Amino acid sequence: MQAGISTASLFMRKYNEEALPLLNELGVKTAEVFLTSFSEYGKEFGEILAQKKGDLHINSVHDLNTEFEPQLFSLHPRVKADAYGWLDKVLEGANALGAPYYTFHGTSRVKRASRSGKNDDFPSMIKGFAQLTAHCQAHGVTLCLENVEWSTYNRVGVFSKIAQAVPHLRGVLDIKQARISEYPYEEYLQEMGERLAYVHISDVDGQGRICLPGKGIFDFETLVKRLKDIGFNGALLTEVYKNDYAEIQELKTACDYVNEILYKFDCDK
Repeated sequence: MQAGISTASLFMRKYNEEALPLLNELGVKTAEVFLTSFSEYGKEFGEILAQKKGDLHINSVHDLNTEFEPQLFSLHPRVKADAYGWLDKVLEGANALGAPYYTFHGTSRVKRASRSGKNDDFPSMIKGFAQLTAHCQAHGVTLCLENVEWSTYNRVGVFSKIAQAVPHLRGVLDIKQARISEYPYEEYLQEMGERLAYVHISDVDGQGRICLPGKGIFDFETLVKRLKDIGFNGALLTEVYKNDYAEIQELKTACDYVNEILYKFDCDK
């Protein structure tokens, strides 16, 4: 396993072209690039970031998903085609960065009925994900569905129904989003199992506020042991918001904290 940082943690603090060399300078080994807008999608911007990342391994890319991901499932041919055009740009950027994974949210569950799942059309969802997964594979990138309280995978059970029919789909466990969804993260972990690609981690204090790993009460040792038990050997990427910590140096401290736990349980390989 490897500890890393998502540049989402630096959103509104540093642009990506500043964030990657900064993380590299701090000694972080692995990162996820959070592409923040249309201007950052594409091969050209990906090549700019690749020149600036130094020794950083880029585990994955993550876009501002509401900009086009829901439209990838549209029944309107032009809407869907335009969305796939933006998807291609994100994949070109991933290729330029050497990122093997794409963190994906999918649809937005805006209305109450959609959040309940009562109207979920799984045959249609499966068809959409099969097409998306194959499209990403053709570009050398693996599609990874993340548990997100307001999006496609908003509750335990969704991933397994889609994944059983889409064998190349992988999963991303987000500890923060599991907490928000009020499902124990271990239930998501059990559902994704060996198809878990990587994890977005954060801590929480006694008042329920998000904070950096090592600053709160979350049991990271148990998380690591559970990951080890399922044979997981991917990245644990710290993903918090800009107001969840004070100084940028704290990101490195959080990364070191996770690395110490990985070393303790002989998982730092």
